[in-house]
Formats: sequence, C-alpha cells, structure tokens
Amino acid sequence: MLRISRIAGPAILLVVASVAVIAGLQYGGGAVAPILLDPGAVVRWGLPISKLVVNVGLAATIGALLLAIFAMSPKHDEYSLTLDVAAAGAAVWAVASAFTGFFTFLSVRNQPIDLTNAFGDVLASFLTVTELGQAWLATVLIAAVVTVLCFAVRNPTGLAFVLVLAVAGLVPMALQGHSGGTEDHDAATSAIFLHLLFAALWLGGLLAIAIAQPTLTKKRLTVVLRRYSTVALISFIVVSVSGYVSAEIRVENLANLLTPYGILVVVKVFALIMLGLFGAVYRNYAIGRLESSRPKSRGWFWWIVSAELAFMGLASGAATALAVTPTPVPEIVAADIPDSSSAAYLTGSPLPPPVSVSNLFTLWSFDLIWVLLTAFAIFFYLAGVWRLHKRGDRWPIHRTVFWVSGMVLLFYITNGGVNVYGGYLFSIHMLGHMTLGMMIPVLLVPGAPITLVMRAVAKRTDGSRGAREWLLLIVHSRYLATIGHPVVAAGIFVFSLWIFYYTPLFRWATTDHVGHEWMTIHFLATGYLFVQSLIGVDPSPHRPAYPIRLLTLLATMAFHAFFGLSLMTGSGLLLADWYGAMGWDTGVSALQDQRIGGGIAWSVGEIPTISLAIAVVIMWRRSDGRDTVRYDRRAERDGDAELDAYNEMLAQRR
Repeated sequence: MLRISRIAGPAILLVVASVAVIAGLQYGGGAVAPILLDPGAVVRWGLPISKLVVNVGLAATIGALLLAIFAMSPKHDEYSLTLDVAAAGAAVWAVASAFTGFFTFLSVRNQPIDLTNAFGDVLASFLTVTELGQAWLATVLIAAVVTVLCFAVRNPTGLAFVLVLAVAGLVPMALQGHSGGTEDHDAATSAIFLHLLFAALWLGGLLAIAIAQPTLTKKRLTVVLRRYSTVALISFIVVSVSGYVSAEIRVENLANLLTPYGILVVVKVFALIMLGLFGAVYRNYAIGRLESSRPKSRGWFWWIVSAELAFMGLASGAATALAVTPTPVPEIVAADIPDSSSAAYLTGSPLPPPVSVSNLFTLWSFDLIWVLLTAFAIFFYLAGVWRLHKRGDRWPIHRTVFWVSGMVLLFYITNGGVNVYGGYLFSIHMLGHMTLGMMIPVLLVPGAPITLVMRAVAKRTDGSRGAREWLLLIVHSRYLATIGHPVVAAGIFVFSLWIFYYTPLFRWATTDHVGHEWMTIHFLATGYLFVQSLIGVDPSPHRPAYPIRLLTLLATMAFHAFFGLSLMTGSGLLLADWYGAMGWDTGVSALQDQRIGGGIAWSVGEIPTISLAIAVVIMWRRSDGRDTVRYDRRAERDGDAELDAYNEMLAQRR
C-alpha cells in the first residue's frame, strides 16, 4: 500500500487536474466554438490543456529549485533527485510552452496549418512582432535555458541564479490572460504574478517531496517537511490574497458568483480552503506524529500527501479553465473610460481629484506586491524580536521602532497618495523617488535586520542553507564587498539618478508596470546600500574611517544638489509626450511642475543627507570615546608601556 501511495501522489495530481480543466471548460464555455473564425476543436481544447501542463511544469521547476537550495542538503541523495525533478519540470515547461504558443497563434490568427513558406512567415511574424507571440517565445526560451542549467549546475549558489531566471519566466505569462480592465491592469498583473509564483512554490515543493521521498529517512523527512511547511504557509497566504484580488476585479459582486465564471471561482476557493486545512494538519499534528512513529509506519502520511495533491490538481484545473472563461465583468479599454481627458488615454485610468494634502493621505492605489512585502517584513522582524525575548536576550527597542517606521513609510509610498499621483505629476513622482532612495533607508538601516537574523535564526548543521546561511553568504561575497564600499555605493547612488532620468529607463519605468516595479526596487536598494555603508550596524566587509565616510557624504550632497538644480533651471521637459500631454488643468504647467520636482530633489533629498551627516559625526565621536577608554584601561594594566616605548624611540633619534 505504501508503494502504491507513493506513485499515486504525482499521478492523482495530473488526473484530477485534467478532469477539472475538461469539466471547467465544458461548464464555463471556455472551449465553445465561436460563431465566427472558429480555430477548430483541437485548438479550442488543446490551448487550455497545454496551459495546464505549462503550469504543472513550471511549478515542478520553481518549487523543486527552492526546495533544493533552501531545504535539501547537498550531502544527501535527496538533493540530486530534487534537482532532477526541477530539470524534468523545466523540460515539460519548455515543450508545453511551445505547444501553447503555437495553439495561441492558431487561435488568434485562425491560420490553417500547412507546410508552405507563407505559413512559416506568418508564424515567425507572430512570435517576433506581436506582444502575445513575443511573450510565449520568451517563455519557451527561458524554460529551455533553465532546463539545461538544472542539469549542468549543481552548486546551491549557482542554482539560486537559476531560480531567479525561472521566476523571471513567469513575467511574460503574468502579462497575458485576464489582466482586468485597463484601469485595473497593474493590480491584476501583480496579482497574477504573485499567484503564479507562490502557487508554483507550494505545488512544486510538495510534488518534489513526494517524488524524492524514497531518499528521505524519517529524520530527514521531518526536517524537510518543517522547512517546507513555512514556505507552504507563506504561499497559502499570498495565493489567497492574490486570488481574492483577481476575483474581485473580475467578479466584482456576489451576484456574479452565480455565473459560470463565478462558480469556477467558488470551486477554486473550496480547493484552497481544503489545502489550508491540510497545512494546519501538517503543522499541528502530522509532523509531530511522524517524528514519534515507527520508521516503516509512514503509509498514512503519504496518503495525506496524495489527497493534498488531488486538491492541488482541482485548484490547478479550475484556474486553467478560469483563464479562458468569459468574465461577468467586461474589460474596459481606454476608449470606453467616461473621462475624456488625454491623461485617461495615456494611463488607462480616469483622472484623480486635484492634489491636496488630504488627498495625498486619503487616496490609495494598492500595489499588492508591496502590501505583502511590507506586511511580511514587519511580521518576521517582530517574530525574530519575540524569539530573542523568549530566550532571555535583549533587542534595542529603538531598532524595532526604526524598522517598523521604515516599512510603514514604504507601504505608504508604494500604495498611498504618492502612488496615485506619481503617474500624472513629475513633482509627486520625484517626492516618491526621494523618499524611496533617502528617507526610507535612513529608517531601515538602523533596524539592523541582518544582525537580527544572525541572532534569532539557528545555524544549520546538515549542509543546507537557510535564511541565516544565505544572508551570511551574501554579506561576505566579493560582489557586495565591492559595491558596499562607501565610495562605490555613493557613485552608484548618484549616477543612478542621471542615468535613470536622462535615458529611456525613465520612460520604461513611467509607462510600464514592470518598469515601475524595477524602479522602486532599484532606488530602494541603492539607497539602502549607500546608507548601510555609512551608518550600518549590520556586518559589512568594509568599515572605512569616519573622515572618509563624511567626505563621501558631503560629495554626494553636492552631486545631489547639482542634479536638483539641473531640473530647476532646465528648459527641456522630460517625457514631454507623457507629463506634458496629460491635459490636466492644475494651474501649473508641466515644465513648472518639473522644476518643482527639481526643488524637491534638492530640498527633500538633502534632509535625510544632513541627518546622515549628523549620525556619522555622532558615531565618530562615540568611536573616539570608546578608543580613549580602551587606551586608558590598557595603560592602567601595563603602566602606559606604549607611551614609554614611544618616548624612548624619540630619545634615541635625538
């Protein structure tokens, strides 16, 4: 029975998922022949089924890769087998993506298949010219490269980069499908990306454990399950929240839950609830019983795993059917927006109310990625502090206050009024930029998160790498040693401003959601790196003398002020066809608003810099005080032997 249950787990996932997607297509009408331009039954049914295989393949890839670099030990056979699962999943992902791209082409172009050069030219044009074709071509290429790397790379550090590449392969997929109306496009894209990623980590991790279990002893199995359960809990939360956001955009009200699309959403929610119950059973009962049971009495556990994989198959099949089922809420394109302003056509959203102090603090445009990131960052930080408290260790309260304040400010900047108006007014955009790059890091760095992880997270002894080991590896890496030097960090911080605003990067970050997310991450990271190099408490490969830190900071202030002045005195408008074409009657021209943004860059950006200068001076003074005390104590112990030796040396030179 135990052997059957081991085989049944992965098999039942595929069987239930296939049945669910076929039933979902039949019920929701996702495979119904259109009145005009029917691509044929093979395409109508083959496209969603191939997408299901894509989802299973990418889940096996991403979930197994994370499990290998986070939970598995290279010292045991489990590691190699898990990587084999990742490689096989990536191969399935690549092949299924190729079929999906081809079926998509047949569906969109309604092109009959033949072997003529004309058919090949049309297919090549679709894959290289259209956004939809480019997305599937990119997915195929990324999956193929990941397949090769999973076979070739076995070092955990190298596999971390392979995992990053695999996650990047989800971006083209997140930009497709039901992305919501134009106004909700950014929110829907973020929700789909998070849903794909964490569903893959959840499903793929469990699938990898089920396949690799012959190599796991009872002791190793319990260790791996405890580590996986943390990933599964986080995934459950993210999948639930992102699923709710996606459903809210497309269903909108309770009455629409009675539509075919709504019923499929209910089925998926039911599967998700059951999976949450399975997770609770794991954490509160199953793992503990597994530790105390006899070595060969694990059959009941693998039946639970098989049942959980069955519900994962149900959720995957329902999700695939939802992707091709007509939504009860029609998508609204820019031309249908009641607001007739040019701003509505450019941004896809109606104009917000005029800017005011109250609107900046009462209007919200939530970005799910940053909502979850800030929430998790605060939770895990407080959990680490609580762990230290329970074992009797102290953690300075001011560090906790700094960290929580920084995360709250980050939450506001990425979701509040600044995010609402940043796409319409350059001055508000610059306010957000300066806060991201200067104010938030000044709050986060004194929180010393790396030091907290070092103290709160136990060191692993089985050769695997957890959060503590990965952070130590990054901190002591040559790359961080190079970019973490104050001079280099200051150069990156300053020249990023000029490169960003005077190259096509600014347009990409303003007009594209992916570019906007990149901008937020980049300037937050460069600001954090710069502040850490000056006043950081966390371990750092460089601790330059305080005069060097102060001179670097003063030079940075000068370059920063020059950047602000260049915007204040400039006569050319950045992104004239965007900020200059909004047609928003605010009483201030676009060029004047840009000059206001330059003033913000100069003034608001300098306030945190001055605070940094004061902090460096205080740290310098305290360091000198500690050195003086240390010198006095040594002089008391040895009778000031160092001073006597120095005087004797001077006497000999006379």
